[in-house]
Amino acid sequence: MLLGIMPVISNSRPMEISALNFALYLSIWQFIFSTPVLLIEYKSSNRGIFDAKLSSGRKKKTVLIILATGAMFGISTFSYVLSMEKAGTVSASIAIQAYPLFAILWETVFLNRKKNKSELFFTFLLIVGLYFLGTNGTWQIAGLSFWFIFAFSVPLIWSVAHVIIKEVLDKTPITPVQVTFFRVLISVIVIFTISISISGLNQAIDLIGNYEFQIYAAAMGFVYYIELIVWFYAVRQVDVSVASSIITPWPAITLILAIIFLHETIKSYQVVTLIIVFVSVYGIILSGKKKHETEFIKPKY
Repeated sequence: MLLGIMPVISNSRPMEISALNFALYLSIWQFIFSTPVLLIEYKSSNRGIFDAKLSSGRKKKTVLIILATGAMFGISTFSYVLSMEKAGTVSASIAIQAYPLFAILWETVFLNRKKNKSELFFTFLLIVGLYFLGTNGTWQIAGLSFWFIFAFSVPLIWSVAHVIIKEVLDKTPITPVQVTFFRVLISVIVIFTISISISGLNQAIDLIGNYEFQIYAAAMGFVYYIELIVWFYAVRQVDVSVASSIITPWPAITLILAIIFLHETIKSYQVVTLIIVFVSVYGIILSGKKKHETEFIKPKY
């Protein structure tokens, strides 16, 4: 539900404000919302990483992972906002569902996990559906949208960062609240540095008094913060693929809200692609689950 709301909030902002500055301020609001939650948790009995007695090597690795993934998430936040603006709310939302494709790629390249025929079939179906959407339903490669392709940068970065950050969640006592706090803190630093380098400090400061803009930035920051907390609690308990399957239907929510609040005209090829994506993603996940179950019960001699 939260993921379905976010694209609509992003594209409801005053569009004369750049995607970069919106990404900056929504991240600042995330930091504002995350700080009191972190302090409340710190005063409780569960201090997570702050009370951890980690080896020197583990400390260094944890810090490096937090810094690297924080920077990656900062860049992906800007890419997310820009993709929604340029590719369109619905199309960009569907493009982000390419997440399993990148997860499969990393598993194949780095973990040498081979895919069965069913997984390969649904992967191919997902690629076909996304290509159909990228060409605006024409199948002509000349009609392939650059901004639609750019939207793939979001799931690409997410897939890498989530795999890396899961190691910290699994091997240290860091809490989802702490992960989220450090994530948004570093994201703010990264986006702020990029923003003042491109637009200058004065433009960023001037936006503080733009109350209409700040309402949307705060709303986006709040919803995004809650989504992050829920996500990191989920991936601490289950595999990333399982958590991903639960949130797969969110573009359908975006589609409905885009019609109501943004008055967008939904094209038939977008609906067709949405159905193909749902079938493909669940097909990939269920095929993989069935394969693991078969391997588990297979007798070994």
